[in-house]
Amino acid sequence: MKKTSKIYIAGHNGMVGSAIVRRLKKEGFQNLVFKTSSELDLTNQNDVEAFFKLEKPEYVFLAAAKVGGIQANNTYKAQFLYENLMIQNNVIHQAYLNNVKKLLFLGSSCIYPKLAPQPLKEEYLLSGELEPTNEPYALAKIAGIKMCDSYREQYGCNFISVMPTNLYGPNDNYNLKNSHVLPAMLRKFHEAHLNNNESVELWGDGSPLREFLHVDDLVSACCFLMQNYNEEGHVNIGSGEEISIKNLALLIKKIVGFKGEIKWNTTMPNGTPRKLLAVSKLNRLGWNHTIELEEGIRSVYSEKFKLN
Repeated sequence: MKKTSKIYIAGHNGMVGSAIVRRLKKEGFQNLVFKTSSELDLTNQNDVEAFFKLEKPEYVFLAAAKVGGIQANNTYKAQFLYENLMIQNNVIHQAYLNNVKKLLFLGSSCIYPKLAPQPLKEEYLLSGELEPTNEPYALAKIAGIKMCDSYREQYGCNFISVMPTNLYGPNDNYNLKNSHVLPAMLRKFHEAHLNNNESVELWGDGSPLREFLHVDDLVSACCFLMQNYNEEGHVNIGSGEEISIKNLALLIKKIVGFKGEIKWNTTMPNGTPRKLLAVSKLNRLGWNHTIELEEGIRSVYSEKFKLN
């Protein structure tokens, strides 16, 4: 990509999309194109066709998706499958028809089988049954990966796909009903600290292991791959490091300054015992994460809750 290249960021209002916009602007890319969902319905084939014919972007970051937690995935299975398939089908196909030089498709680590060995290697894709609670979303993302590879093989398109690990960072979701574990913990401990509560209740026993990556590191990897990776097959993006939920809670408790007790509600589920991406492929290409977890959480907490 050149500084003058016309770049379309689909999903620019989300955590990942907004981070891509920030990064590209910081690096001097000025010819950026993005539309809100009210301005451009990516599930509408005619609208997406008209947009690509008018704008003719040279590069595309496809970060738009319908996302949600376990409850939303279970409740709106048909909607998650339909909308995600339509978004990526329309954007990828129009990118091909309008001679986009390169497209990067963002997926999710839920594409891997429920019982796949850890850490999760790229070759484990389609080697077993998916986790039922997010199967529709995972199926859509798998279709996106295969679509990129198939358009590469049949039409010679330079379309690549990446699979990020658990993300956190600016513009995250802090709604306790549907947010992910790290932002949910930050909000819980912050509110308990403000209210001088004696304790914070967390689900499970704290034993599961999870990997976390700051969204700015994800975008750094995506930009690196846009410049340096031109092959079929998706690439995992993660830190390659994991932490127990218990130790994550203790770290966030320290960062927030909460002095009370952590109470583990062991009647509630732990979730998957371990979820770690194998990132040796990305490391061999020449990229490694730079934002360590404590540094990243401190930065996010300070920004979100306006602390000094």
